[in-house]
This record gives sequence, structure tokens and C-alpha cells, in this order.
Amino acid sequence: MSPLKKLLALMSFILAANPISAATPEQYRSDAQGMVMLIQDNYAYPERLPEGTFKLTERLKAEMERVNDADSLLAFAERALFLLEDHHAITGSSFDDSWGIVPSFADLWIERQDGVYRITAVREGSFSAKAGVRVGDTLTAVSKIGIDEAVASFWSDLGRTGALTDQEASFAARILAAGRRDRFRALTITTADGKATEHALPSLYTVPFNPNPITASEKDGHLTIKINDSLSNEVTIGAFDLAMTGLRAGLPVTIDLTNTPGGGNTVVARAIMGWFVLQPRLYQIHSSPGEQRRTGVPRQWIEQVLPRGAGKYHAGPVTVRVGRWTGSMGEGLAVGFHALGARVEGDRMGQLLGAIEDFRLPHSGLVIKFPTEKLFGVDGTPREDFKPLPIEKSHD
Repeated sequence: MSPLKKLLALMSFILAANPISAATPEQYRSDAQGMVMLIQDNYAYPERLPEGTFKLTERLKAEMERVNDADSLLAFAERALFLLEDHHAITGSSFDDSWGIVPSFADLWIERQDGVYRITAVREGSFSAKAGVRVGDTLTAVSKIGIDEAVASFWSDLGRTGALTDQEASFAARILAAGRRDRFRALTITTADGKATEHALPSLYTVPFNPNPITASEKDGHLTIKINDSLSNEVTIGAFDLAMTGLRAGLPVTIDLTNTPGGGNTVVARAIMGWFVLQPRLYQIHSSPGEQRRTGVPRQWIEQVLPRGAGKYHAGPVTVRVGRWTGSMGEGLAVGFHALGARVEGDRMGQLLGAIEDFRLPHSGLVIKFPTEKLFGVDGTPREDFKPLPIEKSHD
């Protein structure tokens, strides 16, 4: 028997002799209660919450007390996190029919303005774009239910009633437009001239993932590198390095971050920015409000980007392209390049708040993720408030 087979046999024997016990109903309920305490103690933006604290509605309090297994815990966690009105607060697992994550699996950005649900951005190449949905159209119904009623129902199902703020209404509308993961979306879109059209649009969960971390193209002496939602994959570093290697000095480079909604990690971001510095440079400020709440001692620190070393420096103008599907680490990369003096242009970004942290609940193992750090540009501007410049058309 090979060493590997011996090891597998030993592991099987150990597991058979010591089976892993499932959590008890009381332990699942304890995890639900503990999740609420984690958010209260660690959420980075309590000022966005009513009375500055995370409070369950009466309906969700009752649901928490009924948690008794993995499914009821997950259902409660998904629903409770919605009360943060924060697209950056999610669970690590999901049901087949869970709501789609915004902006990663959304193709419409919707904001309630003057009482109407205006579409302010449409994802390039998406199902909605191909169906003819345009910026300036309005979302008027979901599954043939008027949007006002659908949004009110979303919140009343969570136990929140009464008049809704534009923030609450817009948050819910974006989730409703993203739809359930396992089914088509039925959206009624009305154009500026009053023409209403019903659209049957597939879930974005049916779209295959692009296996290429970047797409690079050179045209008229200008290199464009598009990041294909791959800022969490360290393979992107090698792909970016390959695209940059051998460029003549002075060649203009555009880094397209318009398809980076899925976040990422600072290693990849620093590797990309490192091509454009010759000495350590500041690129982002972090603060930890939760730590200050727990200890009474404030904490703040500044992250740097360092040169990549010999053969990995490019001297030339850099433009960074962003939009609503530039999220999380994509936003960090944009404000970092802004600190380095690059031109950052496009639409407002995803405005995903802060840096998220993963918390694994002790009995069930369920992971919840939410922002625990606030992030700022080096000039002190909150990352979510960063405003890019208008797009220059010369290299489109």
C-alpha cells in the first residue's frame, strides 16, 4: 500500500472512530446570537445605523429564537445582514435561491431619485445591456409587482415598516433587480418617453467565469489592460507582469477596472501599482472603529506600495478607468493610483464600504463577512466618496 493510501486509510479509521458531531439546536441558536454581537462590536459604520447600533427587528428577533439547524441559521444570517443596508456584508455560503450579490451578480445600478427608481448604470455586455436597457430608464415593476410595492414588501418581510429613506429603497431595488440566483428575472423597464417593456433576463449566476485574469491590447501606441474580476487571484500578478514586460518607456497605459466587482486582496493591487513607483509611496489609510469601541484607544495606519524591483518599472502616463462595477479592492486600487498621480476616470464606483473581515461562527462554522475597517485615500477622503474624472475619449 502506498504512503498516500496508508494516510487516507488512517484518516478514515480516525473519522469512523471519532465522528464529527453536528451542532445542537442550542448551539446553532447561540451562533445566531453571537453573530448579532459580532456586528455590534465590530461593524465599521455604526453611524449609518438607526441610533448608531445594530438592532434586529421584532420579526428577526423571533426568527433568531427559532434557529435550530444549519439552514435556519443561514436564512437568519442572510436576512439579518440586510438590515445593515450594506452590499459589502454577506454570508460565506448561500442557498440556491438566495438573492444575488450586488454588484458582483447585478447588471443594473438603481437609485431612487425624486420618487422614481432610476437606472444610473448598466453593466457593459450584460443581459440588460443586450436587452436594450439604458441609463436614464426607470425600473417600474419586478415580477409584475409595482416597484414601490416590491420594495416595501422586501423590507416589511424583514420586519421594517413605515416610510423608507432613499438609501433603504435604492438598496432593496438593486437586490430585487439582481434577482434570485436560480431563476430568470422579470423586470419592467420604462423609458424616458413612457414606454414600458417587460424583460425576462437570466440570472448573472449563469454567466461563465472568464478564465483569463486580464485582457491586454495595444492600439495606436496605447496599451490597455482590462482586469477580468481577478483581483483576488494571485495568478493575475504574473499575467499583468507579462503584459507590462518590454514596453517602451513613455508608452501610455490604461488600466481598466470596470469589471472588478468581486473584491480582491492587497497583494495583487500592490503588485500592479508597484510597476509605477521608484520608491515607497502611500496609497491608502485604514482605521479600526471597532477596536476603538472595544478599548477606547483609536487605531489608524497607512499602507504603502513598494517598487517591484529590477525590470518591473514603467515610466509613462497611466489612466485608470472605473465604474459602478469597480468594487472593494478595485476601488482601493483606483484611490491608490490617484495617490500616485494617475488620472482616474469614469463613473462613480461601487461604493462598497471599508475592508471586510471573515468571521467563522464557532459551532456551525458558518462564515459571515462585513466591513470592520474604514478606508480613506491618502488625502483623507473616504474611499466610498471618491469621485473620478470624466472619461477622455481619445483612447476609447
